[in-house]
Amino acid sequence: MTSTPPSPSLGRTLCAMITPFTASGALDLDGAQRLAGHLVAEGCDGLVLSGTTGESPTTTDTEKRSLIAAVREAVGTRATLIAGVGTPDTAHTLTLAREAEQAGADAVLLVAPYYSRPPQDAIEAYFRETADATDLPVVLYDIPARTGVRVEPDTLLRLAGHPRIVAVKDCSGDFLAAQKVMARTDLAYYAGCDEHNLALRAVGGAGCVSTVANVAPSAVRRVLDAFDKGDTAEATRLQHRLTPLIEAVMASGLPGTVTAKALLPALGLPAGPVRPPLRPADPSTTAALREAYARLTADVSSTPAGR
Repeated sequence: MTSTPPSPSLGRTLCAMITPFTASGALDLDGAQRLAGHLVAEGCDGLVLSGTTGESPTTTDTEKRSLIAAVREAVGTRATLIAGVGTPDTAHTLTLAREAEQAGADAVLLVAPYYSRPPQDAIEAYFRETADATDLPVVLYDIPARTGVRVEPDTLLRLAGHPRIVAVKDCSGDFLAAQKVMARTDLAYYAGCDEHNLALRAVGGAGCVSTVANVAPSAVRRVLDAFDKGDTAEATRLQHRLTPLIEAVMASGLPGTVTAKALLPALGLPAGPVRPPLRPADPSTTAALREAYARLTADVSSTPAGR
């Protein structure tokens, strides 16, 4: 039997939810409510709004507030809502954090300030100042491929002492650093890359913030369910079965937002277009996504009962 890592109050299977738009590109609040309800019904116990997959750079502050309020209305207390508030500007970030709290978020997701590439002491000060701006728990977001800067392990070790900094969404690709911080702090670590969901859970991670969960929430959850029940062989099998879809969504050379939105309409779920400068997936990519999803669902339907 495995020793199951604890799951904090933020949840275990979190979806980095896309932001649905209408055909004309406007915010689709009805679609957001329908998608959120579906994701929760299919096993997500937390939703991350206005993150990378949620196209936060191209949604307005008003849209972000409206999205939180609408999704809260749709899911009630059935799932935690974590709102992305990070920007390159500390003052703007503080405003978004306060507005997220007022709109009903349970926590905020705080990416390192991007483009300006501040040194570690400035990143630390930015995180602390934002954490002090509200009473909400803070999830730090380490994604250097997008921000241009790491949140170094030593910085995370210092920040772990802040009473409201409780978790990390890890997209660093540095599995050793993640284990180092987990071993020395109480920070809840979430895999931000779907290929790491099982591996991080196995070394004490709290769960995942999954882009693939937009299109396959129950499949993402089942991997962690199997591991937590002590069936590591089944968890491995389920992760391997999910891998082709993970590759199609996350490793096609396109942002996960683009690929998830390309697949969702085929599943009868709201999505709409991506906002420029992003562009929609081409027909061959969309076909490959549908094929990967069809293989996954065919595998599910052919699995013997009880597995």
